[in-house]
Amino acid sequence: MTFELRLPDVGEGVAEGEIVRWLVAEGATVKEDDLLVEVLTDKAEMEIPSPVSGVLARIAATAGQTVKVGEVIALIETEGMSAHPARPGNAVDVPPAQSTDSAPHGYPSHGVDALATPAVRKIAKDLGVDLSGLTGTGPAGRMSEEDVRRAARSSATAAGTEPREERIPFRGKRRMAAKKMVLSKSTVPHALLVDEADATNLLSMREAIRGVAEHEGVKITVLPFIVQAVVTALRVHPDINASLDEERGEIIRKKHYDIGIAVDAEEGLVVPVIKDAGDKTIVELARDMERLSDAARTGKLSIADVSGGTFTVTSIGSIGGLWSYPVINIPEAAILGVHKIVKRPVVRDGAVVPRDMMYLSLSFDHRLIDGGAATRFMNDVIRQIENLALE
Repeated sequence: MTFELRLPDVGEGVAEGEIVRWLVAEGATVKEDDLLVEVLTDKAEMEIPSPVSGVLARIAATAGQTVKVGEVIALIETEGMSAHPARPGNAVDVPPAQSTDSAPHGYPSHGVDALATPAVRKIAKDLGVDLSGLTGTGPAGRMSEEDVRRAARSSATAAGTEPREERIPFRGKRRMAAKKMVLSKSTVPHALLVDEADATNLLSMREAIRGVAEHEGVKITVLPFIVQAVVTALRVHPDINASLDEERGEIIRKKHYDIGIAVDAEEGLVVPVIKDAGDKTIVELARDMERLSDAARTGKLSIADVSGGTFTVTSIGSIGGLWSYPVINIPEAAILGVHKIVKRPVVRDGAVVPRDMMYLSLSFDHRLIDGGAATRFMNDVIRQIENLALE
């Protein structure tokens, strides 16, 4: 009998996933709970284990392919090998696909070619790279996409020519983020509010507790203070901490404060969520941000890490930029952009003095939030930032 491995429903509204790479090759023997494939959803990257023991007879969804939840992605021949029978509805009489490839760790090899997945082989073919005799940087010498592109560049240099352009597959986290951005901009009427905050006291507070945080192994940035200010303002303005259930015609006011933090990861923007941010100290918030940011940049976020956000903060201040127009992280109602802090002359008590000033930009869903409500919320965020003081 053959077991149909289908893309599982992981909840949180995930409807589809992109196959990143197979961890074993067709024809390989697998045991129950062996990891088979990496899949990327609009929430996170995950590894799917084998529900049964047997032989991976056929890979039905290749790297780079997007499949719906419930679609078959592989067939596993279980007859005479599985300690547990195939689940009802999953067993089909399909002859297993034959594979002549064999290689250590389940990776395919073709004659004297280097070890490489089908997706990497396609890139090599498109770039005119001969894999014969090449050794990759991956496990057991497996070729990665970067190994192939490096070989292509070396060949071009040796030939005295340079390519006029480079084509990069539009997939993975970049494509998932793009789909969500398009959905947000095409379905939500964005409105924008820009204001400025005096961050002088905030910087003084950060310096005052920096030593305590470093003693606990935590680096303090301005972002934990911003998140704390946002949560305080959200408590006063519940319309901002909300979402719209269009199907039921209901506005959902959230009674919890789970704040998303946009992270500029190499493969695309991701938004891990700090759970119960309103119950945490500055140091605790900073520790959570470090953990989630590191996990985002190394692709180790779980579904739980990126689910359930009620409001998002995106900070590009460390990179630069005067101000921006952030895209709302649907289904949330608003997102706050935080920008670089610049010392400039301002008037205080009739005198011109130097202060550390910062622009803030609030994108909000105009179906749920009017301009007046957005401005009152922003005023309270600014008030919290400016009135920071050591007790």
